[in-house]
Amino acid sequence: MDLTYTEEEQDFRARLRAWLGKALPELPAKPSPDDWPGRRAYDLGWQRRLYEAGYAGLHWPVDAGGRGATPTQHLIFLEETERAGAPYVGANFVGLLHAGPTIAAEGSAGQRARWLPPVLRGDEVWCQGFSEPDAGSDLASLRTRAVRDGDDYVVTGSKIWTSHAEVADWCELLVRTDPQAPKHRGISWLAMPMDAPGVTVRPLRTLAGSTEFAEVFLDEVRVPVANRVGAENDGWRVTMVTLSFERGTAFVGEVVACRRTLGELARTAKANGRWDDPVLRRRLGRLYGEFGALWRLTQWNVSESQGSGGVPGIGGSVFKLAYSHARQELYDVAAEVLGAASLSLEEEWTLDRLSSLSYTIAAGTSQIQQNIVAERILGLPKGR
Repeated sequence: MDLTYTEEEQDFRARLRAWLGKALPELPAKPSPDDWPGRRAYDLGWQRRLYEAGYAGLHWPVDAGGRGATPTQHLIFLEETERAGAPYVGANFVGLLHAGPTIAAEGSAGQRARWLPPVLRGDEVWCQGFSEPDAGSDLASLRTRAVRDGDDYVVTGSKIWTSHAEVADWCELLVRTDPQAPKHRGISWLAMPMDAPGVTVRPLRTLAGSTEFAEVFLDEVRVPVANRVGAENDGWRVTMVTLSFERGTAFVGEVVACRRTLGELARTAKANGRWDDPVLRRRLGRLYGEFGALWRLTQWNVSESQGSGGVPGIGGSVFKLAYSHARQELYDVAAEVLGAASLSLEEEWTLDRLSSLSYTIAAGTSQIQQNIVAERILGLPKGR
């Protein structure tokens, strides 16, 4: 892993910084957090600007519609957009960070041509249909069934915690296509249109009062067999590719955001008199070191994914495990710095703190990540 910047990469940073300086002031006002159609339009509008400027899918392979940028250019892009306060990927994070990279790695030429350009242009939104009410952390125990009927699968079941389902056009959906096979071997990965007959979306309200998750009920939904990514019953392997992206590279931009938040907390503590507390200063200093280490691990994971055809390795579980807990502690410290103001739901850091509670569950619980690290990296025996 080479951490030095070439002249070309420094020039890339300068050009990107100049473009952001012109593009960001032209953005419309952000919509209300409860206005999901407005949020979708805002997020996709930003994606369209990135696409037209040549920054969409920067690190995706050229044959998948990207620019084939180096890992360092990808990280520079994340640093500069976060530093400038550019919009996050928002409503289409599943399409850009999970489903799109999976299709780029595992999809056929026709599937790549159909689904990847609309994601990069900001035309279509994806959601994730993995978790189920009765599956818990054991994703492979899913029960949603897909029965082959000619050129279609007939899908029946339900999903939960389906991110942005209420504004999605497509769903990356895990289904059981062989109920007689061992649970990890009878699963397939489908792309399901969310407007198909038999799809019902019921939003879920989170602790912070938002509704970015939903329950999705599937009543004999017909999904073309052509929408299956990978071979039938090979969906668990394809899913591991998806989860590698989700754990290994999808949180990269958030590490940059957390490092920026640390700086803001330090300035706030100095302004409100809490900086005199040596315990608080030590906590902030330790978090500064921890997020610095996470950024180095991010650079490692992104470089490793480039060397393995774009798919991150199991080191993503190390990152996800450490990042989840560091993020929670960051916002615990934020509450200490803010004092009574941290109790107001109008305070952005308060909402971030509530959101941070989900990070040890999302993308695989910390307990699952610990098992992966123990068994696949350290070589320890499986627990009984």
